[in-house]
Amino acid sequence: MTAATHAAAGGPGQPTHGELGRLHIHDRVVEKIAGQAAREVAEAGSAKPRVLGRSLPGAGRFGARRTDLDAAATASAQIEGSVTRIELSISVRWPACLPEVTAQVRDRVRTRVSDLTGLRVQEVGIFVTDLVTGPGAGRRVH
Repeated sequence: MTAATHAAAGGPGQPTHGELGRLHIHDRVVEKIAGQAAREVAEAGSAKPRVLGRSLPGAGRFGARRTDLDAAATASAQIEGSVTRIELSISVRWPACLPEVTAQVRDRVRTRVSDLTGLRVQEVGIFVTDLVTGPGAGRRVH
């Protein structure tokens, strides 16, 4: 190899641009980022545990997550190349406006996932599974 070849390849021991490899981001990473991003919206939180579309009363006693505005939302992601689709299940503080809260969650998730992974978020589907009322629904401080 001549000195000119070394310089073009980035020097001895340096890979060329085509030899840098690939970066694979697992679906689970995107799901965790999306769940945490949804949690950053003050009126949204984790979803009530459900089986076959029905909530499970008392599921907290058996270790299943309960509805909690301070916990990350449940998310699933599908990555195809550099594009991802995300589905979230969230709870919303009552009497918040559902269209406003879901729009805030959708925007927050798109921004955070794109900024942290470089993936383009094509779609964010949101299922509101519970409205949180009562004394546990205090306002979070950010």
